[in-house]
Amino acid sequence: MKGWESRWKGRTKGGELISEGEEELYNLATRIKERFQGLFDEEYHPDVYSIRATQVPRASASAVSFGLGLFSGKGKLGPRKNRGFSVLSESRASDICLRFFDTCETYKAYRKRKEPDVEKQKEPILEHVTAALVNRYHLNFTTQDASSLWFLCKQEASLLNITNQACGLFNEAEVQFLEWTDDLEGFVLKGYGESINYRMGLPLLKDVIQSMEEAIRAKEENRPDGTYEKARLRFAHAETVVPFSCLLGLFLEGSDFEKIQREEALDLPPIPPQGRNWKGSVVAPFAGNNMLVLHQCTNKVSDGSMISGGQNNSYFIQVLHNEAPVSMPGCGNKDFCPFKEFKEKIVKPNLKHDYNMICKIKPPVGTEDPASFISKVSNFFAGLLSPKGYRTVSAEGTKTEL
Repeated sequence: MKGWESRWKGRTKGGELISEGEEELYNLATRIKERFQGLFDEEYHPDVYSIRATQVPRASASAVSFGLGLFSGKGKLGPRKNRGFSVLSESRASDICLRFFDTCETYKAYRKRKEPDVEKQKEPILEHVTAALVNRYHLNFTTQDASSLWFLCKQEASLLNITNQACGLFNEAEVQFLEWTDDLEGFVLKGYGESINYRMGLPLLKDVIQSMEEAIRAKEENRPDGTYEKARLRFAHAETVVPFSCLLGLFLEGSDFEKIQREEALDLPPIPPQGRNWKGSVVAPFAGNNMLVLHQCTNKVSDGSMISGGQNNSYFIQVLHNEAPVSMPGCGNKDFCPFKEFKEKIVKPNLKHDYNMICKIKPPVGTEDPASFISKVSNFFAGLLSPKGYRTVSAEGTKTEL
């Protein structure tokens, strides 16, 4: 770190989409166009390819970057033959589809109440890492210093592709523990930590299902291409992607899907060295995305013609997370879920809740004292630093119900 100087020195503004982000979205669009050949062959119309973004500059910039890749070669603008396309936004104050976290008062109250508890739950690991840094470098680091250096490490690695400065201060085990603290925070404040975190995403789920039902209706009525929507494209934030992923039941452990259907609390992500499905770097990385793809399967009859089996059995949903197919726990861990079954087993249980009802402020309910969790994690590190060396803690040893 000798001679280190901030690459952001002198900057007074931030929060914009950087060039690497523009490239990521542009390249994502070109891959999607190649993957779903035929879907984007039609002449552009905003009713056929609907694009919306939140009223935040980097979200709309993401939509534009994606659109440039998707519609490249479709117009007459410049050497790449680009074309204009519309990106619509709704006011932050009323955008319940993409910025529900801003409009849900119950969630904002929960987050405000829970953030101090999360910080306390992270303390044992920060203290352990800080002690290791002091011992290694003989400098008077505080836990705040360790936390700031970890934040700097992530910024340098993700934005500048530099891993030998701030990141070089930590060893591999410490990085794994610090990553877990980030995952803990994301799980509790954005993910499965409390049902309000993802139930507030119901308007977006309903919007997606509506678009698919309309597409099915158009196919069953044999409407010509260009008269119905073929892709509904939405650009928002991690605070949108994470709850939506939870509504689909992704990144759960074992029988957790059945637990959330019964409104039961889930265990926190297991502490390293135990493995876990919930990792923020996978759930919501930069340019993280969920794609719900509607497939129609047809059957041949004796004369060689194709017939559709009807809405009940010929349409299937496939979920792609960051472009990779993922199985759906709510649909028997299938990669392709019949649309009817998808609505019955994954969508319907959520529809018993109403956004306007759940997003009103409710009195705080009793939760487990975070001190009990801190005691458990402290005991973990006591064993870790004991003369006997490293030991594994069972899941029961780290259980906390929220």
